[in-house]
Amino acid sequence: MAASENERVGTVETRGIEPVPDAERRGRANQMFWTWFAANISILGLPLGAALVSFRGLNIWQAAVVAILGSFGSFALVGALSIAGKRGGAPALTLSRAVFGVRGNAGPTLVTWLSRLGWETINTTTAAFALLALLDAAFGIRRNTVLTVVCLLVFIGCTLLISGLGHATIMWINRWASYLFGLLNLVVIAFLATTVDWDKVFHAQVGPVSSMVVGVGMIAAGTGIGWANTGADYARYLPRRIPGGRLVAASAFGAGIPLVVLISLGSLLAAGEPSLASASDPVSAINTMLPSWMSIPYLIAAFGGLLLSNHLSVYSAGLTMITLGIRVRRTLAVGLDVVVTFAGGIYFILIAKDFYGPFITFLTLLAVPINAWVGVFAVDLILRRSYDGAALMDVGRSSRYWFRGGIAWAAMIAWAAAIVVGLLFTEASTSATDVWFSGPLAHSWIGSNGLGWVVTLLLAAAVYAVLRRFDGTVRDEASGQAPQQQVLPAPAAQELS
Repeated sequence: MAASENERVGTVETRGIEPVPDAERRGRANQMFWTWFAANISILGLPLGAALVSFRGLNIWQAAVVAILGSFGSFALVGALSIAGKRGGAPALTLSRAVFGVRGNAGPTLVTWLSRLGWETINTTTAAFALLALLDAAFGIRRNTVLTVVCLLVFIGCTLLISGLGHATIMWINRWASYLFGLLNLVVIAFLATTVDWDKVFHAQVGPVSSMVVGVGMIAAGTGIGWANTGADYARYLPRRIPGGRLVAASAFGAGIPLVVLISLGSLLAAGEPSLASASDPVSAINTMLPSWMSIPYLIAAFGGLLLSNHLSVYSAGLTMITLGIRVRRTLAVGLDVVVTFAGGIYFILIAKDFYGPFITFLTLLAVPINAWVGVFAVDLILRRSYDGAALMDVGRSSRYWFRGGIAWAAMIAWAAAIVVGLLFTEASTSATDVWFSGPLAHSWIGSNGLGWVVTLLLAAAVYAVLRRFDGTVRDEASGQAPQQQVLPAPAAQELS
């Protein structure tokens, strides 16, 4: 397959999850900068910043430090894990088969797919709010049920067009749309800064250090951690010769710059408008702070920023769905994904009473297995030299990654143990009286200070690093030897990609 067929802007990418050959690798590390810049110029950063002040009691300087640590740090991790994509040429969860086994990988893959669906639903819902507000501001058209459904369909249609075309088109749009919507955001940000109650900002009390620790975890979970298991999806077309450090730097700065600006602004705005952090419609909450002439560019920027984030999520979700075993082409997988997202958007807008409560709760719960996966995958990436492309696509007993019964037990035990321990320190709730889940250690020092995610990641990494030394099938695979299970006379089950 010629490289031009999959890397030509405006044409449909025909490649699925199969590894990209070296002859078809193109691009530079700065592609990752634009990928993550585009994904993070949406207005969702504003409520995150507002939460640092309203819910955590931080002042603006503390919130800025938290924003820097949480966003730059979490996306540096995204960049580090994307090295696997450059090395193996396949999506992150496809490469994960080499770590968990072709069957054991189903658990992490399912969690990743659910995570992507959650982000897409949030993006779609927020974008529909933006489009409804835009129609009201520009044409005086009031919101109703039919118009709400139409706005959802418009956003989903735009997402489907971009995600369906695939990698080359996404990379091109990320760069040039970032200029356009980034400029619009700067105009809006400059005006919003003039509405800040600076007296309250400069006289705000210093919050406790423990709240800063919680804030870093909250920002990391709400930004980079949610993308950590998809970074390789966008690096798999890059040449192997690109230094991994450049991917880390490009990812951290690409996401960190817009996030720090937006989160810091959200913190400033919360000084005069504390309700922003808990607004059921964050788009309208910010829109009320603007004069009518500023509303239109603001709402266009909001819609565009959310679209840039959503098409990345849908693209990855389609690849993840195929890895999960849904035997369809990538374009159809994208279509199925947006159908589910549409249903979620209908629920959030027309049925659910609270918007960000379920959002934060959802992130809190899914962050546990995602962090556990990150810990295991990161250790494997450090120790692994290469991936076997043919074995990644072979889900039968003949696969090099069959291990024992299709499962790499060292990875699975480490992942499961870290999830159990992580949940012990986790509490997921929409309010003090609406607690969805509370682990027995959620109110311990670790749990109360938001360090459960750190424990989860480090425990998964440590347990896997130890157990893999005693797993003979993992040692055989790492040394390049054929695992013992490969001698079994069973045909390989090749996967449609």
